[in-house]
This record gives sequence, structure tokens and C-alpha cells, in this order.
Amino acid sequence: MKTREEALAIVNQYVKSQQLVKHMLCVEAAMRFYARKLDQPEDLWGITGILHDFDWEIHPTYQDHPLAGAPMLRELGVEEEIVQAILTHGDHLDLPRETLLQKGLYACDEITGLITAVALVRPSKSLYDLEASSVKKKWKDKAFAAGANREEMERGAAEFGVPLWEHCTNVILAMREIAKTLDLEGSLSAE
Repeated sequence: MKTREEALAIVNQYVKSQQLVKHMLCVEAAMRFYARKLDQPEDLWGITGILHDFDWEIHPTYQDHPLAGAPMLRELGVEEEIVQAILTHGDHLDLPRETLLQKGLYACDEITGLITAVALVRPSKSLYDLEASSVKKKWKDKAFAAGANREEMERGAAEFGVPLWEHCTNVILAMREIAKTLDLEGSLSAE
């Protein structure tokens, strides 16, 4: 797998939920942001972000996702480095995250959902005026986006070596780059 288009073809084959596709695009944007920042291969990091949840709809339990999806990716010609990162993007398989790519995916996955949720409850419904301070305020409200695993977000940022709120800012900036695709321009427009 060498191209974004090939990765998107896999997503389009296995994912029907547009919300899930948008989540995967958020993670891709964050991964590409960090690849540029850390001088890593941007396409490799981006494709990893796109594909990380490709099998969630066909394997919607933590017993199966992404373990049952890994052989499918291998059959589709996805590089083992990407497959291994996808296998370590959650804690439920208890696999160690050893590479920067693995740590980056873990750090970028969960936080995109919380950022999206905060953007959607703002008056503007936009990423363009969202700051980490607003996410931090909602962070303290455990009833808000209760499914967002804050401990996992903290652990992800720590493992990745980026302070949590700096990481949050970075992911917001990354997601702003694709705000139109995410339907998160709201009442604002890119300047």
C-alpha cells in the first residue's frame, strides 16, 4: 500500500458510517501534522491514520477489532509497520507500543473524538475558533462525551512525549486543515 487513494478504497469498501470515516480522516490529519513536525514519512503516517478503524463495522467488538482486521490488511498488501501500529492503537490487546508511529496513532486516535464533540457544542459549531482551553473546560465535565477515554488520552500524550494540552492544540490545528470535509466549519470560514 503506497497511496492515500488505495487506503481510501479500503475504507470505502468496509466502512459505511460517514461519522466513522470522518473520525478516520481526523486521525489521518493529526498523523500527517505530526509526521511533518517530526520529519517522519507523511504518507505512511497518514495511511495509518486512515486505516486504523477500517474493520470496526465488521468487527465491532474489542475482542475482534483490530485483531481480526490485521490479516485482511496483510492480504490487501498493507505494510506490516502499518498493521502493527493499528494493532497497538488501543489498550485492550495489551500490546506494547514501541515505535514513534505506534505511539503517534495511539495519541491521536481518542482525542479527535473529544475535540469534535467540543466543536459541535460551541455556538459557532466550528474548529476555526476552538482552542485547547475550551476542550480543557469540557474535559473536567465527566458527563460530557462520557465515552471519550480521558485516561487513554493522557497516557497517549505522555507516551508520545507531548504535553497533553500542547497535543490538543496540535490536533485542533491539524483538524482545522480539513474542517470543511469534517463539516466543522460551522458558521465560520477559513481565513
